[in-house]
Amino acid sequence: MRNTHATQLIFELSTAGRSGVNLPACDVPEQPREQWIPAELLNAESPELPEVTEPEVIRHFTNLSTLNMSVDTHYYPLGSCTMKYNPKRNERIAGWDGFAQLHPYQSEDSIQGMLQLLFELQQMLGEISGLPAVSLQPAAGAHGELAALMVASAYFKELGETRTKVLAPDSAHGTNPASARMAGFDFVTIRSQADGRVDLDHLRENLGDDTAVFMITNPSTLGLFDDQVQQIADLVHEQGGLIYLDGANMNAILGIARPGDFGADMMHFNPHKTFSGPHGGGGPGAGPICVTDTLRPFLPNPTVSYCQDSQAYYLDTGDDKSIGRVRSFFGNVGVLVRAYCYIRTHGPDGLKRVSEMAVLNANYLLSQVKEFLDVPHGDRCMHEFVASAEPIKEKTGLKQPAMDIAKRLLDYGFHPPTVYFPLTVHEGLMMEPTETESKQTLDAFAEVLKTIVNEPAETLQSAPHSTSIRRPDEVQAARQPIVKWTEATD
Repeated sequence: MRNTHATQLIFELSTAGRSGVNLPACDVPEQPREQWIPAELLNAESPELPEVTEPEVIRHFTNLSTLNMSVDTHYYPLGSCTMKYNPKRNERIAGWDGFAQLHPYQSEDSIQGMLQLLFELQQMLGEISGLPAVSLQPAAGAHGELAALMVASAYFKELGETRTKVLAPDSAHGTNPASARMAGFDFVTIRSQADGRVDLDHLRENLGDDTAVFMITNPSTLGLFDDQVQQIADLVHEQGGLIYLDGANMNAILGIARPGDFGADMMHFNPHKTFSGPHGGGGPGAGPICVTDTLRPFLPNPTVSYCQDSQAYYLDTGDDKSIGRVRSFFGNVGVLVRAYCYIRTHGPDGLKRVSEMAVLNANYLLSQVKEFLDVPHGDRCMHEFVASAEPIKEKTGLKQPAMDIAKRLLDYGFHPPTVYFPLTVHEGLMMEPTETESKQTLDAFAEVLKTIVNEPAETLQSAPHSTSIRRPDEVQAARQPIVKWTEATD
């Protein structure tokens, strides 16, 4: 029996006269609104808000939450997204009044603690990346990409050079070409070799004095570390271009390798992937960028600096070469507080251990999955790997076996892995167990996956069987979303 409270709109639960709050009487003289707010900004009538009791509100949203999967409720092997468990300790600290109740217009002398935290985070990210100049402003990984490419554009403008092209491998995140175009560059795709590494001959063919940046995700979205990266950096630098490291997969190399040491000039971090913070849902994020000292003058301002004379932290607006602000105030500092807590908790040795466990877990899962699914790029991986359901397609006649497997996993209580990405692997299933999952969880997932690939085609085609919504038309759902539950659930 379906839970009607979980499938009704909050307005449908509304009953006139009900209230979940009991506000005290006004303790100051009442004055007409028009005295303080221009009449043209006032509504003639009060807004139509639902009238419900506190228990109804709590039950409604709690029930709605049970319809979703989350990192706190299910195993989430979502390749490339690094959906790892977020320690609640960091959430509690970020919620302390001394952090959460600060206002961006407060004077610098009243927020010295927060400025110290942000300054130290800049220093730590610079050390982890091997790139000493850091901006914490960008609001997401893709925003960090855009900001860094804007830094590159400003740098070449300062040199008086006209460079129009950004290059990236065909296994790159989709945000790479989007960021390049947003920053005003043309985008060129570089082929990968059969082993998943960059095709150096194709790279050479496309390199020239019009090349601004080569963007590379290393480890790649295939879960492979491209050991040609130093050679790639040398080729690009010989042409006067810059190397951008997409830091989405830093979870695999923390404390082991630094992008600045293997040739990167710029990179971004995804704190929610690499460190700790809520992931997804369209909420606030962060995408700090790290660059070489040469590019420091062009970073977004302000950054946080420390004055030795006054022994105080301050917001440094830099010089006139800066690309300016890319985010209101100083960005989403709540996410940065969580990242700071994560780094301080683990320390250098702990961060290295995080990556070692992420890589160990991925290889352990790969060792089981390769027994019943094709894994095109070998027996070893970094933090993630891409399996292929193409043999299932040939065996069963299913048109989209990767999607069918993903849907069927929902019936077993597992969130599906990423499907059909990267595009270089047909019927791809991209799996990333992260360092936070136990061997028991990985064993259970592998066993379920093995069961699913041996199920009849008709079972997979009609999955999921246990969810409220089964197989909506995804294009129509995106263009014409239905936010109210109906009986038509297929």
